[in-house]
Amino acid sequence: MLTNPPIVPNLETVKLNPSFTIPLVLIFAAIPLLLLQVWLSLTIGLFGFFLLVQALTIRLEFTADALDIYRLDKLIRSFPYSEWQHYEIFYPSTPILFYFREVKSIHFLPIIFDAKMLATCLEDRCPRLK
Repeated sequence: MLTNPPIVPNLETVKLNPSFTIPLVLIFAAIPLLLLQVWLSLTIGLFGFFLLVQALTIRLEFTADALDIYRLDKLIRSFPYSEWQHYEIFYPSTPILFYFREVKSIHFLPIIFDAKMLATCLEDRCPRLK
């Protein structure tokens, strides 16, 4: 007796758009802190500027079988979903951090890309891991 194979959706490659919310909030929060604590203000401002540069240069791309990370147009790392064990978006109402654990290691990424599209792509590609 023949059985039909399970239908696997044809998952297109999705490139996440950058989000500048966290970097800009940090940079603008550093300005009034200049009056209170210069070193703290400079630290927060530099971290915000660092995240701004990362948001401009880093791209996440969800393919059918892996999360690919690009710096400009160069692939710097690929994370096959088959090696993922768990993922989490911290503070879903105001997402600031994306965490995922794979067989080899754990990874934390600041949300410097479209958080809603990130959640949608994760649900489509790795629903069993949540």
